[in-house]
Amino acid sequence: MFRRTFWFSTGVAAGVWATTKVNRKLRQLTPESLAATAADKALETGARLKDRAVNFALDVRDNMARRETELGEALGIHEDPALPAPRRYPAIENRTHPQYRDNPQYIENTKYIDDTTYSNDRNEDH
Repeated sequence: MFRRTFWFSTGVAAGVWATTKVNRKLRQLTPESLAATAADKALETGARLKDRAVNFALDVRDNMARRETELGEALGIHEDPALPAPRRYPAIENRTHPQYRDNPQYIENTKYIDDTTYSNDRNEDH
């Protein structure tokens, strides 16, 4: 009698275990679960790619600075070059401001080199 009870209990336990495993696998294969898994994997991959891209950009920047230093030493340039003077072109008049709406003018009265006027038509050269 004890043997029958033992094998019956073993069969019930195996059936419960197998049913549980199959139900878990079926839940993993539902469309919602598959979509969530795919989204998680995409986020992980994106994070890895972002980290790699950032590391690559930092490496490029470091190597660029080192190479600029090497070239500066090779060419005898030991100081930072002075920035060129800013070019002064007339700004486009502000047509919405009340001061310039009735009397449009350039904000600064700088002139072009040959005092010619240029139109703002971008298509005239084509």
